[in-house]
Order: sequence, then structure tokens, then C-alpha cells
Amino acid sequence: MTSIDQIEAAVNSSVERVILMAGDIMNLSSIVKSLHDSGKKVFVHLEMVGGLGRDHSAVQYIAERFGVDGIVTTKTNAVNAARQAGILSIQRVFAIDSPALETAVKMIRQARPDEVELMPGLMPRVIQEMKQRIEQPLIVGGLIRTEEEIKQALASGANHLSIGSVEHW
Repeated sequence: MTSIDQIEAAVNSSVERVILMAGDIMNLSSIVKSLHDSGKKVFVHLEMVGGLGRDHSAVQYIAERFGVDGIVTTKTNAVNAARQAGILSIQRVFAIDSPALETAVKMIRQARPDEVELMPGLMPRVIQEMKQRIEQPLIVGGLIRTEEEIKQALASGANHLSIGSVEHW
């Protein structure tokens, strides 16, 4: 979710969980409560929600203060902090070239996040390769806009999709 309008749409949608990429520490409590009240699991993207640090204390704080279900992060140390805080973690990785993919696999094996989000999600061969090399459920996201792209990502091995377009929820 990248906007307040999308958050409101998520509350009324059938999606089961939300990756929150909007808001800030000042309105996080009301956003999380609204989503939880509608039966959604809430994952906070540490690098996108304003006012949050990226360290152990920030993860512990949002787990205890806001009751989030998990975090999304590109940082290995935040994955470890989530485990210590008793919440789930999704490690976001970017496959911009072959060395980046190799680095991502090493980071995933080291940090052991609960799930992995691969960006962008329009790469069937890379989705298949990543799925074969990791144990965690694989989320793909970024630049996915059509039903055909959704079907292709799932057929390539993605377990879940991260899509901002309300019409695909």
C-alpha cells in the first residue's frame, strides 16, 4: 500500500494481508488498527514508512507498540531483529543482474527471513531460479499490471504477489 486511498480500499477488500508502504509513525497506530479490525495481517515496510529507524529498537518498538504482524525490509539486521521481536519478516531483494541475484541468495541463507519478496516480479526465469534456490515462500512484486502477468508469475513459482493495483485484489 502506497497511499491512504489504497489503505481504505484494502480494508474493504478480500486480501488477507497488507504490506504497508504509506503513512508515518504518527498515523501508524490508526492504520494498523483499522487493517487489523478488518481481519488483515499487517506488514510494515521499514524503509518506506516515515519516522521509523532500521535498527533493532525500531523493529521491537513497532512490534510492541503497534502490534504489527511483520516487517518488510532489505536489511539483514532487521530480519534478525524481527525474529527476536517475535514477528514475521519478509526480506525484499532486487534482481538487477546476476551478481545481485547471487548476493541476494547469500543474504537469504544467512538471515533466514520467513518469506522473500523478489523485485521486479516480471521475470519468469528468475522467479523459477530463485524459487529453486531458497526454502522460504516467494513473493514477487513490482511492475505487475495485467492478469496475464499475474498468471505468469504464479506459474513460474511465486507463492504470493505484491500488487498495488486495487483492481487485482
